[in-house]
Amino acid sequence: MKNSASNSLIIQALQAHAQQLLPTVTQVFSVLQYGEIVHQRIGQTNTVHTKKSQNTPTQHIRKTGYQGLTRATHSQFGHVMIKWQLVSHASHDSSDLAHEIDVLRSLNLLSQTQNHSAAIAPLILAHHKLDVQALGQSQHLTALVMVYYPNGSLAKQLSRQKYPLLTNKQKQYFIKQTANLIANLHNTGWLHNDIKPSNILLSYTSIDSNHIVPDLILIDFALAEKVDKPIKAHPFGTPAYLAPERWQGQAATVQSDIYAFGIMMVKILTGARPFNINTQSSDPMIDWTIQHCQQPIPRLPTEYSHYQFIIDKALAKRIEKRYQTMDKILLDLDRV
Repeated sequence: MKNSASNSLIIQALQAHAQQLLPTVTQVFSVLQYGEIVHQRIGQTNTVHTKKSQNTPTQHIRKTGYQGLTRATHSQFGHVMIKWQLVSHASHDSSDLAHEIDVLRSLNLLSQTQNHSAAIAPLILAHHKLDVQALGQSQHLTALVMVYYPNGSLAKQLSRQKYPLLTNKQKQYFIKQTANLIANLHNTGWLHNDIKPSNILLSYTSIDSNHIVPDLILIDFALAEKVDKPIKAHPFGTPAYLAPERWQGQAATVQSDIYAFGIMMVKILTGARPFNINTQSSDPMIDWTIQHCQQPIPRLPTEYSHYQFIIDKALAKRIEKRYQTMDKILLDLDRV
């Protein structure tokens, strides 16, 4: 009951702030020549900044900001999706969205120079950085403009309503294309660190296996890191997809993304994740740690048993027993 009451207060506060923020954000986007503006999501972000000085102990200052997702139109770009973040001036240089823009620039450039036949990530159409007055103080607004994908994410295809309509051929397609997508990302030198169905978009409206099939692209690179320079040792990411070593304080690796892919592979095949916790848990982080670090790898239904050896190796608790590269998973997928 205590957690429920606390969450209710947080939601009420966010709704109150949203009523003040969104008209300001709408006005800014209108000035930038965007129309038909529809705000789809808004949430709070928390960043911790370290303040050091010679005469005082190191201070860790928590800064609260806001991040949203907005659909709009533009005369040059057509239908677009705008991901935006509003933070105080003291923290805008280290905002997640500023980092994501840098990652996408790198991936877009690689795609252009190496002539990749399929994109890994969405193309940046534009990005904006400007100062605005919001919630009674000066704030920094960062906005990332990308193509709008009306077909939505892979999570939508795995919803309770749509999952029963998927054929085994379509499931196999999603698994192989996702594996190929992650392998291409790793081969460019990046870790994603938040692999999950909602971060994979479908670029075509039809998924009829006899006609047009969708291309997949990765989104949400806020937690992305260089393969050879991981720095986040704390368990950042989505708990349901976070590898055992991340819960134990280790930095992200290729194997962390591989584990998340294994979770997603089970979800695609069976319609459910292999590990779950009670939504009313009093200590969800402890419960997730137990699930990922101690619970055995589930057995797949008989009709998917030929994938079991891949699941076992992708979800191995110990890194050294897990697949070492996504390319090796692709080889095994070709064999089943």
